[in-house]
Amino acid sequence: MTGHPPLSHPPLRIGMIGLGVISRFHLAALERSPHAVLTAVCDRDPGTYDALPAHIARYDDHRELLRDENVDAVVVNVPNDAHPAVCHDALRAGRAVCVEKPLAVDAVDARRLTRYAQQQGLPLFTSFHRRYNAPVRALLDRLPQDNPVVALTVRYEEMIEEHAGRDTWYLDPARCGGGCLADNGPNALDLVRLVLGDDLRVDEAVLRRDPHGVDRAARLRLTAPTTGATAHVELDWSYPGERKTLRLRLADGQLLTADMLDGHPEFKGSLWHEYVGVLDDFVRTVRGEAPRTGPAPDGLAVAELVAECYARATDADAEAGADADADPHAQEVPA
Repeated sequence: MTGHPPLSHPPLRIGMIGLGVISRFHLAALERSPHAVLTAVCDRDPGTYDALPAHIARYDDHRELLRDENVDAVVVNVPNDAHPAVCHDALRAGRAVCVEKPLAVDAVDARRLTRYAQQQGLPLFTSFHRRYNAPVRALLDRLPQDNPVVALTVRYEEMIEEHAGRDTWYLDPARCGGGCLADNGPNALDLVRLVLGDDLRVDEAVLRRDPHGVDRAARLRLTAPTTGATAHVELDWSYPGERKTLRLRLADGQLLTADMLDGHPEFKGSLWHEYVGVLDDFVRTVRGEAPRTGPAPDGLAVAELVAECYARATDADAEAGADADADPHAQEVPA
């Protein structure tokens, strides 16, 4: 995705609620944007404000930020379990919302929040940043119209401890929503929806949990019933380093691949450009313009897919004990 929305409006004034590890990517995108400007921040730890310009308003309660007349819209970057309450407060205060994925850790909360945003007539935009990844966009842009995708594999692997930093809630199943499926799963499943469409059935979900109940690895298999196309998703929070890939097999057997980290050797380095795309599409959504990435991000649909995966989930260790000779990757798109 390239370019910016046309300069037909004054910059959107943004308040950021939560300054955890992902906030640096939002802040960098705001610094680069001619269409949005940071006017206020909120975090319970005042030490997170130190590097911000002096003119940025500072709050330790998001409800105080929402009373700031210099805030048109908010970016919600709080722990996953707090998304529904903070987003609801922002919508009630008349602010458009860009919320980090997942929209909510419970599909019921996601439905309520989506319904409330519709009632308020306000955007509720979920930040699925991988749809703005340059190699992914290049791959999707060159897909032939007469040679459909019949299978895809999304691999999303990292060492979560390298990413979480002070945000220890990632490793608390109740606050995160479970683990890698709750937190990384939405990005991967959003890519599946971009490629195969919104008619998807969950066929299999296998999780490997650690002694604290965090799902550290997940293997998902989905089918698009109308076309018969299949998707495999591999998630891993114990991978030494980082690997994020998308592989497609077309009807004629052709294989297409995208390495989401290509050109970005820094851990999480690809996020710098992906969050520029997030911000651009959020501004376009607030302005009533169509997103640049095709179908708009649908936080509710992805939350329901994640919930279905958890509902169908089996234990990886139990599966291995039942069939030690099974090959868990036998049906995925080959490398």
